[in-house]
Amino acid sequence: MMIAAAGWTHQFAGLGALESATREALEAAGRVVQLPRGSQIFAPGQPPLNYLLLLSGDIRVSQMSESGRELVLYRVQPGESCALTTVCLLGGDDYQAEAIAETGIEAVVLPRAAFDDLIVRSPAFRQFVFAAFSARITDLFKLVDEIAFQRIDVRLAHKLIERSAHGGALLITHQQLASELGTAREVVSRQLHEFQRRGWIVSVRGSLTLIDRAAIERLAADG
Repeated sequence: MMIAAAGWTHQFAGLGALESATREALEAAGRVVQLPRGSQIFAPGQPPLNYLLLLSGDIRVSQMSESGRELVLYRVQPGESCALTTVCLLGGDDYQAEAIAETGIEAVVLPRAAFDDLIVRSPAFRQFVFAAFSARITDLFKLVDEIAFQRIDVRLAHKLIERSAHGGALLITHQQLASELGTAREVVSRQLHEFQRRGWIVSVRGSLTLIDRAAIERLAADG
C-alpha cells in the first residue's frame, strides 16, 4: 500500500539540516508505503529502485551462503536507512542480500532519480546519506570481529540479552539464533543445552526464557 505523506522528515535527526527547498522536494518525491510482516523488501539479483527510510517496524537484512546458511547482517530500525540500498544506488549494482519485514512496516521510498538529484545538489542530504552509511559499516566491522574472534558462548549470551531486552519469553528458534550469529544450528543447540544445564534458561520448542539473566550478563561482560 502506498500513500502520500508530508512532514515525515522530522523523524530522521540527520534531515534537520536540510534547506527548506530541499526538504520540500524530498517530501514531495517520497511516498509512504505500508507492508505486512514477512514482505520481501528486496532480494539478490534485483536492482535498487528506491532509497528507503524506515518510519516504523523492523527489517532484517541477511545473506545466504552457498550451503544454505543464513547470516543476519543487520536490522533497519525506525529512523534509519538501509546501507545496502545506499551502496547499490551509488555503485549501480544489484542487491547481493535479502531484506524481509520482521514486523508490519511503514517506510518512505524515494525514487532513484530523486535520490540521485538530491545527492548531487544538496550537501545536507549527502551528509545524511553518508553518515548513516558510515555508522552501518562500523556495525558490520564489529560483526566480522565478533564472528572471527569471540567465543560462541559469549556471542550467544550477548544475543540473548539483546533480544530479551523487553522481558518475557523470547520467541525464537535455534535456527534463527544460528542465523543471527552466523553459525550452525547444532552449535547453538549445544550451547543452549549447556546454559539450560546451568539453570540459566529454559528452552522449549520455539521459545526461550531467561531464568538467571545476571549470570548470562556476566558471561557477556567477561567475554
